Amino acid sequence: MTQQEWADKDYYADLGVSSSASEEEIKKAYRKIARANHPDANPGDKTAEERFKKAAEAYDVIGDKKKRKEYDELKAMLRSGGFGGFGRGGGSGFPGGFRTTQEGFSMEDIFGGTTGARQGGRYTSDSGFGDIFSGFFNGGSSARHSARPSRGADVETEITLDFREAAKGATITLQITGEAPCSQCHGSGSASGNPSSCAECKGSGFVSEDRGAFGFSAPCQKCGGTGQVIIDPCVHCDGSGTVRRTRSITVRIPAGVVDGQKVRLAGKGEAGPNGKPAGDLFVTVHVREDEVFTRHGDDLEVIVPVSYAELALGDTITVPTLDNPVRVKVPAGTPDGRTLRVRGRGVRRRDGSSGDLLVVVQVQVPKNLDVRATSALRTYAQAERDSGFDPRAGWAGRS
Repeated sequence: MTQQEWADKDYYADLGVSSSASEEEIKKAYRKIARANHPDANPGDKTAEERFKKAAEAYDVIGDKKKRKEYDELKAMLRSGGFGGFGRGGGSGFPGGFRTTQEGFSMEDIFGGTTGARQGGRYTSDSGFGDIFSGFFNGGSSARHSARPSRGADVETEITLDFREAAKGATITLQITGEAPCSQCHGSGSASGNPSSCAECKGSGFVSEDRGAFGFSAPCQKCGGTGQVIIDPCVHCDGSGTVRRTRSITVRIPAGVVDGQKVRLAGKGEAGPNGKPAGDLFVTVHVREDEVFTRHGDDLEVIVPVSYAELALGDTITVPTLDNPVRVKVPAGTPDGRTLRVRGRGVRRRDGSSGDLLVVVQVQVPKNLDVRATSALRTYAQAERDSGFDPRAGWAGRS
């Protein structure tokens, strides 16, 4: 598509709205055209299909606030001849923030992608500008996608920890299989360890081309945008700089990790090609339930069995923590189910502080009493009635 053809393209006209139309007006216009011209509703009608594709492309651009602003500004620039300085090292002067470099002006940052692709019986529009500039970029974004990876692949794995390991933190060793630096060429891919500068792009990784008023840059096809070429490939890794092997990685799981949380280890993923940075390792942590503790945020709850006498008369009981047991005072007259708080005995936080231990007291009723205990309890029960104590006073409307 020539510059003039691009300048003549009018997405507002394709939707039948004015350039000052509101977002709601644009949406209504697109839906109306889409319903009337959808290929599924007009099988074999090429005119309706083309109308639908043009509307989808237009809505993908002016139906998006950011793309619409860039489209309006770009059209205004084209109409006024404002791109005359691009491709010759000058600044753009364009409020949309286009990239200008010594290699030229690149519109790919804004206008990559393809439009009007048919998927699953319907048409979709991914970007809106890819087809327009495909002629300028030797096939649109294909040159960019053909560039070699700039880093290694990320790796994901899962582990399962005991409740107390997750709460206190743990150090574990994982076996990860994937791309690792070649030990023969030290990851360079070159047998001599010295990749050569690409002659095509002079080591920049980009090639530029002038097209009339436009100057464009794209990743170098010869070196894949790396700026380097391997003229003496390592026989051990075939010049890639990486080999597939199993590595042992030590992972420190921080204290307080919760079930389902991901821990990221930067640079511990697969090695990048030809000395490029490694990807990241993401470890998803699963936590087993504990028989004693239940977690509530950074607090830990523990249910402690007690006797009626301990609650009625008061006592000091021993309760477990993540570390050593602690002694907790139970005040006289404590009701069943009351929660006693022990400060700083919960889960450790990142700032070094800790949550609390919540001690819930729960009365245990004896199932079998000997004669002496039974006699003493009967005596107590009578004394309790004589004192006027009624456990159901005020309950269910009783006075």
